Amino acid sequence: MRIRRRKWAKQELEEAKFYIDDPTCFKGKWHNIFQNKNDKIYLELGCGKGTFIATLASNHPEINFIACDMIEAMLGLSKRNIEEKYLEKNIPINNLYLIRMNAERILDVFSTEDKVDRIYINFCNPWPRGKHKKRRLTHTRQLENYKTFLSSKGEIYFKTDNDELFEESITYFEESGFEIVTKTFDLKNNLIFEDIETEHEKMYSEQNIKIKALIARLKI
Repeated sequence: MRIRRRKWAKQELEEAKFYIDDPTCFKGKWHNIFQNKNDKIYLELGCGKGTFIATLASNHPEINFIACDMIEAMLGLSKRNIEEKYLEKNIPINNLYLIRMNAERILDVFSTEDKVDRIYINFCNPWPRGKHKKRRLTHTRQLENYKTFLSSKGEIYFKTDNDELFEESITYFEESGFEIVTKTFDLKNNLIFEDIETEHEKMYSEQNIKIKALIARLKI
């Protein structure tokens, strides 16, 4: 998604206590950074404007969340949406960190010590051209990276509007040793998990484009 620059984003992010611009400093230490007693960490790759993670994390204070994006303007909008959602519920932001990260360099940020329990991938770039497919967040190359820090029963929740990406991702998961626990080609009419509508999801649903979704779990 292209987005125009937000001049205010850099300063607001620097002032936010739940934002980390250089998350490599916390590699292997993510369970220690949260000031609570929660055991689980869920990670969103490509949080966009933050509507999804703001709602999910504020709904589940018993779980710790990390949301990442690499675009400063997106992170700035996420920061504002997170603050607004937590303020609505009158709860502190103590179970969520917003980080600046390129998902292709995820192993610079997470290690085997971090033990992430769930990864959310919502409407990632489908990279339809053959030579670019390896950049997909669900590509086998990326899945092998995630396996480095996923917990033993770690899961990946994946949503997309793109038929080709969905079908080929199923193959990627299976090739990488994941079990497809459940899947649907029409999430709206077959709700397989707690669904919080993202900006993309709302747009595609209004165009009557069916949302595909799955849960993949590491095989024990």
